[in-house]
Amino acid sequence: MNDAARTPAGGGGTPEVTATIAGLRSRIADARAGGASVAFVPTMGALHDGHLALVARARELADVVVVSIFVNPLQFGPGEDLERYPRTLDADVAALTGTGAAFVFAPTVAEMYPDGPAATRVVAGEVGGLYEGASRPGHFDGMLTVVAKLLNIVQPDAVVFGQKDAQQVFLVRRMVRDLDLPVAVEVVETVRESDGLALSSRNRFLGDAERRTALVLSEALSAAADAAGDGAPEALAEAVAAFGDHDGAELDYFVIVDPATFLPVADDATGPALALVAARVGATRLIDNRRVVLG
Repeated sequence: MNDAARTPAGGGGTPEVTATIAGLRSRIADARAGGASVAFVPTMGALHDGHLALVARARELADVVVVSIFVNPLQFGPGEDLERYPRTLDADVAALTGTGAAFVFAPTVAEMYPDGPAATRVVAGEVGGLYEGASRPGHFDGMLTVVAKLLNIVQPDAVVFGQKDAQQVFLVRRMVRDLDLPVAVEVVETVRESDGLALSSRNRFLGDAERRTALVLSEALSAAADAAGDGAPEALAEAVAAFGDHDGAELDYFVIVDPATFLPVADDATGPALALVAARVGATRLIDNRRVVLG
């Protein structure tokens, strides 16, 4: 699809799609010259209502909304689902029509990494090796590297992420602070189905029975929240017990962390905390999280 294939939309039209860094920078420069502010929503595509909630928030924050659609190979490890990950650009652009998104940046891997995988990387540090990072070594280094590249390309006033990827949000916020990047990080609450399942691009891989089994993630989080007044050990025990009723779900981790450090809380911790869960349902790996208050 050519850079000029679509007409830019400031409000209700179809977003303009560009596949080149130079093309996107030129269009953003034109908008900036007219005094427009810019908000950015980075995605890997396969858009659902959770992504559209991010776009809606971005539209509230700025005059021009840029959405990137790029399946970043740096954040997939050996044996992960890079090739299986859905690529649905036409459907994604259709979903963005009427949302207020002005531009879709849909680069190729060669456009983003013309010399092969980037030799210069952003390192996620200790927290990047925990939880998702322990299960997916190198994932967060790859994620932060591409987010840093995208922020440099777009240079937005604000960037919008979803709370479902809580560890990602923590690491992006820390990177922005540590590197003094001139962008505000906005976070939108997790969008859920009516039965509590967090929306995810990977949900499309679930069969009907697996879809029902996947509810154990939100059930475990609810169990932890209900027991949190009795302390972290009790909350963890109740959450893990919830998985005993679902043979089709394999628990990867359930942990309660301090939102300020993203490290596990002490057994005697009190006050606000964040419960994180990851599990494999069939061949599909899912994550979720919920705020809890420890007593």
